[in-house]
Amino acid sequence: MYLVQPYVLKSIQTRHLIWRIPEKEKVVYLTFDDGPIPEVTPFVLKTLKKYNAKATFFCVGDNVRKHKKYFRQIVEEGHAIGNHTHNHVDGWKNKHPEYLDNVDAGDSYIQSKMFRPPYGHITPSQIQKLRKNFYIVLWSVLSGDFDRNTTPAKCLRNVLRYTKSGSIVVFHENKKAIPRLKYALPRFLDQFSKAGYRFEPLTEEVLEKALKKNLINASNKMMKRMLNQVKTKRKKPGVVYSKSRAS
Repeated sequence: MYLVQPYVLKSIQTRHLIWRIPEKEKVVYLTFDDGPIPEVTPFVLKTLKKYNAKATFFCVGDNVRKHKKYFRQIVEEGHAIGNHTHNHVDGWKNKHPEYLDNVDAGDSYIQSKMFRPPYGHITPSQIQKLRKNFYIVLWSVLSGDFDRNTTPAKCLRNVLRYTKSGSIVVFHENKKAIPRLKYALPRFLDQFSKAGYRFEPLTEEVLEKALKKNLINASNKMMKRMLNQVKTKRKKPGVVYSKSRAS
């Protein structure tokens, strides 16, 4: 299953990374990575329109350059856009300056305050730099549509099982995802629409809400660690404490 967050990111600077949106209402945040491309984007937009669903598209800058028509259509139909680098580069395999330059190159075409690292790969130093200008958006449910070893039915089961209010769900706009995407997306939208869910784009307002929640969680964890340390110092295993008596 593809619910998992990239392991390294679980423990580093998580308060600067947005995995889900704290949501009491029945709202899901659909996202699409890697586009736009003519083989996939028209299908995605048509399917979203059928269910009155809005989404967020994390675009590759070079694809925007090559397919401006579909990029404009995404924006005109009320969806949000985000930066997915200019050439879909891996943050773990590219040197820091070159990686940031590629993000900037993508921004020249995309012009968004949202950023998602390809493969979810990002280093602490990249986080520190990028968080100054971008909301760094990851996910809570990864569909697995990119995996050729995953059947379309399994891809659908995955998103149906793990999606809940506030989930950020990832599908992909690339050729290898087509069989699973075309099977899973309309069925996913149909089932959750019938269950009363809305599909909304990510906005600065909801992203700020997520960061605020991250900060509260980080503060609570720090306080808990401090209290545990105090308790450990007060009473260590194997040591008997007694009240002191005046001599």
